[in-house]
Amino acid sequence: MNHDNYSDNYIRSILNTVKTIAMVGISPKQNRPSYFAFKYLLDRGYRMIPVNPGQTAKPILKQKVYATLSDIPEPVDMVDIFRSSEHVLSIVEESLRLTPRPQVIWMQLTVRDDEAASLAEKVGLKVVMNRCPKIEYGRLSSEISWIGVNSRTLSSKRAQNLGTGLQRMSLGKSDKKDAR
Repeated sequence: MNHDNYSDNYIRSILNTVKTIAMVGISPKQNRPSYFAFKYLLDRGYRMIPVNPGQTAKPILKQKVYATLSDIPEPVDMVDIFRSSEHVLSIVEESLRLTPRPQVIWMQLTVRDDEAASLAEKVGLKVVMNRCPKIEYGRLSSEISWIGVNSRTLSSKRAQNLGTGLQRMSLGKSDKKDAR
């Protein structure tokens, strides 16, 4: 897989398929990108599970915080890594020991580890590096266009409204042939 360029259908198929996301490295500070991305995805209906060993004393956005991925008592569809690149390999190795395994390993903006990606892909997991699921969701649903950002998505179809307010749009469906 070319990790320098992902098709919209590949990203869309991931975001349409996963329901439970474990975010490793979330911060309880409201001004941190991890907190904002976590809240955004939680508001879009994803089951969000915070993972941060230093923050287990109290919930983040009413969600119980776990010290490790292995501590989570339910299956996880996607592991979203909000840690620097040097920590990725050990997080992916832990992810691969989970039963059942997650379907996706997602590394946030500026996070990349080709060895970890290869390891995950060898056992059939999808991998995304150097992307933010919050930004991709906003771009693919056209929500991001409401604030004047070019989403690189051009369509004559109006995005499906998922709820109240302007920024509750659907991702739409992915083409099966390009979702691999």
